[in-house]
Amino acid sequence: MSTGTAEKLRTIFLVEDNKADVRLVEEALKRSTIPNQVLSVRNGMDAIAFLRQEGEYTDAPHPDLILLDLNLPKKDGREVLAEIKADPQLRRIPVVILTTSKNEEDICHSYDLHVNCYITKSRNLSQLFQIVKGIEEFWLSTVTLPVN
Repeated sequence: MSTGTAEKLRTIFLVEDNKADVRLVEEALKRSTIPNQVLSVRNGMDAIAFLRQEGEYTDAPHPDLILLDLNLPKKDGREVLAEIKADPQLRRIPVVILTTSKNEEDICHSYDLHVNCYITKSRNLSQLFQIVKGIEEFWLSTVTLPVN
């Protein structure tokens, strides 16, 4: 049943220092049937400033989903995840770790910090597109997200 209202634009916040990976994720999400905007930063300090709407990010939108790499400059993804999940204003935003690390310690530590899911990036382009498509379908279509 249609209500006649447009589907809500979903904001995906990508925290990734690798320019090529940013481009690939953005390209994969352009093919989405779900209206979205991808906003990205390249280090952990900027990620926290963005999420808390500080400094140059005072007008930053509240994201619907965070895609977070672990190995970041200035403040790594583990620290960013810990700050997000410790902050009552941010902790409900789903965080997906999207990283190349298959290290069991990284996986366990991320779940100990209450990550919503941990996904290892593929270096194969078509597999990466499949991964991003799966993230999009599950987190932006299937799951009921909290209202910002």
